[in-house]
Amino acid sequence: MNYILFDSACRKNLLPLTFTRPVADIRFGILTIREKWEMYLKTKTSSLTEDYLGIKFPLVKSSVNMLIDGSVCPNQALVDAISGLKEGQALVKEDSIVAMCLNANSLENINESNDEMEIIETNIDFLKLNYTWDVFHKNDQAIRDDYTLLTKGRKSQPLPADNKYLNPDNIFIEEGAVLHFATLNASTGPIYIGKNSEVMEGVNIRGPFALGEEAVVKMGAKIYGPTTIGPHSKVGGEINQSVVFGYSNKAHDGFLGHSVIGEWCNIGADSNTSNLMNTYEEVKLWSYAEDCFVQTGLQFCGTIMGDFSKCGINTMFNTGTVIGVSANIFGAGYQRNFIPSFSWGGTMGVQDYNLKKAFKTNEAVFLRRNKTFDKTEKDILTEIFGLTYKNRRA
Repeated sequence: MNYILFDSACRKNLLPLTFTRPVADIRFGILTIREKWEMYLKTKTSSLTEDYLGIKFPLVKSSVNMLIDGSVCPNQALVDAISGLKEGQALVKEDSIVAMCLNANSLENINESNDEMEIIETNIDFLKLNYTWDVFHKNDQAIRDDYTLLTKGRKSQPLPADNKYLNPDNIFIEEGAVLHFATLNASTGPIYIGKNSEVMEGVNIRGPFALGEEAVVKMGAKIYGPTTIGPHSKVGGEINQSVVFGYSNKAHDGFLGHSVIGEWCNIGADSNTSNLMNTYEEVKLWSYAEDCFVQTGLQFCGTIMGDFSKCGINTMFNTGTVIGVSANIFGAGYQRNFIPSFSWGGTMGVQDYNLKKAFKTNEAVFLRRNKTFDKTEKDILTEIFGLTYKNRRA
């Protein structure tokens, strides 16, 4: 079977995180949603997403295709139900299509095909991302599920004796990981330490916690779960219930709470995120789908930052702040609650971040990680620059 993970209507609710990736490539728990599906299905998947993202995430078609909502996380019951679908059938929960089996012709005319499919209702429970804040708010269960998936039938590397552990049976260390003179408390949830990662001296970690491959937790950091630090990222200071995607840095002191930080981001030293209003009110957050601030239903909500964005030292983010893609933020005082993509500046005023300057910065950042910032990345960011023009003029 050819499996395709498609972007459903919730993609707009997941902006700015989905400006630069299909929904399925959001990191949630230890793995991305795509990585979860590929482990369960034991095969590669492709994406049905925005045309401009197709150059990096190409669609692979076959005579018969199983399309799965990329915002949905798999479990064995769901995988079994989807595997039982026949051509022309759709698995539906609460009027939303979870998966559908289509031939090549139906895939080409997917909007028309939806009306002709045989509907199969399901009451199977599963994790699903509907909004940006779900990434940190539902991360506890996502980490636990991924921990079980990744460690089943496997044995952890030996736990170094010079660390302190609570509930060591709930700690898994991959090959090549280095950790010394740290405290790991897995009594509140599992702790997963990825391949070739490092936990430096004096670090205190409370699970659930996931550290990606070749990621680093710097000396003296304090991390409260549920928190995910993606591959090749570096973090320090105090972090609480947050998700940091791959290749991003929050390497110095400062507080990050109830937040999501995209890829290739950098948080300046002593920068702080407010995650609770001093009135204790429900937090509102900017919605690209609604083009206004919406209620999150949460009392704790910090910052959502799109890929390639950065902030200078001592930056202060208000409770419930949304930052777009490739913004460069600096200046004293609290920043605005919504900072559009390709914004340059801060409290003293904002201008457009020149694309050529942004590309030059990204080339340097990629080079530090032995990566190439190529034409594909440039074309995607150029498209996003145009798509978000109206936000910078509002």
